[in-house]
Amino acid sequence: MRKLLAAGLTGVLLTSSAAVAVAAPARFTLPAPTGPHAVGSVDLHLVDHARADPWVAGTPRELMVTVRYPARPGDEPKAPYLSPGAARLVAEDDARQLGIAADRLDYTFPTHAKAGVPAVGGPRPVLLYSPSAKYPRSVGTAQLEQLASEGYVTVAIDHTHEPAAVEFPGGRVEPRVLPPGTDGKLLIATRVADTRFVLDALEVLARGGNPDAEQRPLPAGLAVDVAKAGMFGHSGGGFTTGETMVSDRRLDAGADLDGSMAYSLSARDFGRVATEGLDRPFLLMSAGDHSAASDVSWQEFLAHQRGPVRQVHLPDGEHFSYTDYQVLLPQLGLPPATLAPFIGTVDAHRSLARQRAQLSDFFRCALS
Repeated sequence: MRKLLAAGLTGVLLTSSAAVAVAAPARFTLPAPTGPHAVGSVDLHLVDHARADPWVAGTPRELMVTVRYPARPGDEPKAPYLSPGAARLVAEDDARQLGIAADRLDYTFPTHAKAGVPAVGGPRPVLLYSPSAKYPRSVGTAQLEQLASEGYVTVAIDHTHEPAAVEFPGGRVEPRVLPPGTDGKLLIATRVADTRFVLDALEVLARGGNPDAEQRPLPAGLAVDVAKAGMFGHSGGGFTTGETMVSDRRLDAGADLDGSMAYSLSARDFGRVATEGLDRPFLLMSAGDHSAASDVSWQEFLAHQRGPVRQVHLPDGEHFSYTDYQVLLPQLGLPPATLAPFIGTVDAHRSLARQRAQLSDFFRCALS
């Protein structure tokens, strides 16, 4: 998909030029993780009382994160892809963009992670995940479950008031409230502050504390090694990863999944990660007609990067190939030509397998 934004900064909402008649709800599934461990999952509610929410006046900044971890086998129920309140609004948002009925999209389907199951134990390296702007933390589930099955604790962040909905404990749902013409620099600065606050919360967890605002019980044996921490993200989340690494040395490695590093490509208004580079390992993953050959912000980054860098290109993929949409959208039965601008023509399972392998190898080398 040709980039309609500078960077994955504002996200690219799925759009379809014509409504497609469909009959029954899709029975969504994600490919199972292939690592040696079962996967557990727990949601944490984090409240930053020292920071006001930039989008809703008079409220502290609140976040929801999903922590996935290597787990012991158990009979606990599987965690849903999205909680019911958030699933409904996210489905309505996606359906509107796709031109289909909202009841075709049931995002409460079970994932492969067991909710609250005891962890394998022992401090584990941490990988944070930031989604594209305006999208929920769930869109990286297939990648995150794989990494958790390989021994990492992964932490997916919802940047509240960007996605269509974020559901908090008790069923409270916070919708998207970004004002028209939202300043991109404020959006990214907010995401960086969110990420650094999550790192603070993980340090509490590493010390044996419980950062959850309601002090809900944590899974038995859950432990993190914040001295080995990486991050990756899609689109605006990739930009967020780089910008966070510039200002926070707690992140040892990062990966940008098809997100440019500029607030405006035409004006060459680059982020600090592009103009300063990093002295730590970084992975650039691109798709379709986007790569360092076409993105001047990536060229700027490569000119200043001092640490090791890898580049991976998926030529027959597209922007959303680096999200769960790669495997979910084909299950809707829509014409391939309708989906190609978003996920390309690559086989979905081959695409995901390659992404998993590349992320796994990169972080294994970078955090060893």
